[in-house]
Amino acid sequence: MATYLDRILAAHRAAAAADARSLDELLDAARAAPPTRGFRAALQSRPAGDRLAVIAEVKRRSPSKGDLAPGLVPSVLAKSYVDGGAACLSVLTDEEFFGGSPSDLCEARNSVDIPVLRKDFTVCEADVCDARFMGADAVLLIVAALSDAELTRFVDLARLLAIDALVEVHDEAEVERALAAGADLVGVNQRDLVTFEVDQERAVRVAAAIPAGVVKVAESGVRGPEDAAALAAAGYHAVLVGETLVRAGDPAAMVEALRCS
Repeated sequence: MATYLDRILAAHRAAAAADARSLDELLDAARAAPPTRGFRAALQSRPAGDRLAVIAEVKRRSPSKGDLAPGLVPSVLAKSYVDGGAACLSVLTDEEFFGGSPSDLCEARNSVDIPVLRKDFTVCEADVCDARFMGADAVLLIVAALSDAELTRFVDLARLLAIDALVEVHDEAEVERALAAGADLVGVNQRDLVTFEVDQERAVRVAAAIPAGVVKVAESGVRGPEDAAALAAAGYHAVLVGETLVRAGDPAAMVEALRCS
């Protein structure tokens, strides 16, 4: 029986296979795109008094939980996140499984001054170029979805295009693969992409495998300030939070609570 990840990757790889655009032309255009805002740097330079940087996510729904905030307005939500002190945004651009779109990313980014991650399933070089065209300042690379060769190529391509790569892992073995590919920004996803279940202790366990000098992000399962405080104590620079924020009555207040926890 196909898992969530199997179905999502099959759809994205099929789309990549059907893409007839010239990679050389995409690369030329991506190199000429306007400067990025420095996603990784923003996570390192958090204000004094903040225990964590917050990557606040624009997320309409998920494959496992269905609709979370289908009617959200990206620009309004993004401004609320900034009001709360978010260091960066994350915007889902997958339409079929998460209800997102490139226009969500463009609208959110154009309404604020902070860097933005394109949160999607990157499976080919064109996906990295497309992230750059959308105005993203970082692209997501999921170790579990890529071969070692793909991972290395996409990390190298991101650097060539002056866009940060958030390399997502789930365990110590994937941390080793991420580091071997040259990752300097690693996210530990506490959600199992096969079952979509969350393990609240995963990020704390895996933190010790990530060396100094690598910016560390904890993803998924951050329910509030208590979880954020535990992750800060484990050495994380930032948390990426979606569901908790889009369902919060006051997103700005929740962002502030997370970063100051």
